[in-house]
Amino acid sequence: MRPIRFRFVALAIATVLALAAHVALEAVDVKADHDKSFDFSSARTWGWNPAGAGDVKMARTKDDDPEAMKRRVDPLMREAVAAEMTRRGLKETSSDPDLTVTYFLLLTSSSSSQTVGQFLPATAAWGLPMFPAATQSLEMMNQGSLVLDMSANGAIVWRGVAQAKIEIGIDDKKREARLREGVRDLLKRYPPK
Repeated sequence: MRPIRFRFVALAIATVLALAAHVALEAVDVKADHDKSFDFSSARTWGWNPAGAGDVKMARTKDDDPEAMKRRVDPLMREAVAAEMTRRGLKETSSDPDLTVTYFLLLTSSSSSQTVGQFLPATAAWGLPMFPAATQSLEMMNQGSLVLDMSANGAIVWRGVAQAKIEIGIDDKKREARLREGVRDLLKRYPPK
């Protein structure tokens, strides 16, 4: 009797852990696209854009300070991208790289709402719903997008975008981990297959 109970508990724990891992993996939505005419196998070196490694754009509140945010994330982005590019077999160089990398961090707020009767058909007589619209569901969230561009000879040949919801109350270590996860997930799609 005990071994059956133990197996059941072990199976339940394994299921919960698998679901938790699945939810964690879906935290960052990643998309990448590339120039199909560019030969990525010839790229051996990479370097940061000489005009600036990246930029931060913020559109959340009137008190946003993109420069302060850039000072916080720039060292982290440089480190995370360098580590992942090395894993991909590319060597960093400052003179005449095959690929030039630029990042953009976009931080915004968004909202989503639904009203009572939103999905019901209108009345035939006047095209009006049978009752006044009232908000039934309202969701406000901060969102972030990380864009990595790789260019060669002045033209973008690869672009990856990672998007995620940003939790307001999380600490800096979790934010750093989310940013590193975004870079890692983006560069898993390089080189394109």
